[in-house]
Amino acid sequence: MKGKKLMHSRKFVNRVTPYLFVGPAVIIIVTFLVIPALMALGYSFTYFNMLKPQKIKFIGFENYASLFAADLFATAMINTIKYAVVLVPVVCVVSFLLALLVNQKLKGSTIFRTAFFSPVLLSMTVVSILWTVILNPTPGYGLVNTILEKMGLPVCMFLRSRETALNSILGMSVWQLAGYYMMIFLAGLQGVPNDLYEAASIDGANTIDKIIHITIPSIRNVSVFVILMTTISAMKMFTQSYVMTNGGPDNSTTTMVFYIYQQGIKYHNIGFASAASVVFFIIVVAISFIVKRFVDNEN
Repeated sequence: MKGKKLMHSRKFVNRVTPYLFVGPAVIIIVTFLVIPALMALGYSFTYFNMLKPQKIKFIGFENYASLFAADLFATAMINTIKYAVVLVPVVCVVSFLLALLVNQKLKGSTIFRTAFFSPVLLSMTVVSILWTVILNPTPGYGLVNTILEKMGLPVCMFLRSRETALNSILGMSVWQLAGYYMMIFLAGLQGVPNDLYEAASIDGANTIDKIIHITIPSIRNVSVFVILMTTISAMKMFTQSYVMTNGGPDNSTTTMVFYIYQQGIKYHNIGFASAASVVFFIIVVAISFIVKRFVDNEN
């Protein structure tokens, strides 16, 4: 009898143990992702002012109609797509080249690896404040314009100009993100067998041939992951725009997430912001799916 009870108790423990491990993660996901997403979907069909929570009113698709009629929504979407279209390929190429560099067995490669990765350790808020000071348009205060003035070159307005503000944020974002994806590419490169490179060398392949025909195909899955993660990161850009330019000048750096923040937090229009969030979620999922299909077809 004792043996049967012990066997049943072990079976029970074996059944329950996986749920005990998965349970906390499921609770966190449901509490902070699933429930808020369902609430946002529900609020998107209502008039809900955060300052008047007792006056929630069902209005159907009016928020969605107003959203697609708003010029600023179109501007925010265009800015977000511009940012993503430039950031994704630049970050992927730069991080891949950095990974190739630090993967070489050279003296000081560890120092360079640490230097390239160090910006990732800083929060985006700190990095944004730092680069706001560096790109200050006043010579003597902004490092870049001070150097340009000393060299006899014209100064640049950077974050104060509609033509250069988004590009300035792009440059800073590449500097901050490249080190993180460099480490992911580096992990993929270290998994490529050396036998392939040795065989290619015997066949007379040069460095470029090895990269094109061995390295890139061997890290295909890593590349797809980096492209998808960079795309999602670019689409949800907020901190840089909020800290460095506050969406300006003339809404040239207003992105979708910043637009949702403005409508929901600044103007207290939770229903309208929820509708924008739902549309943005659908767009991000669609773009991620298209990017993955495109990358898979290319490979």
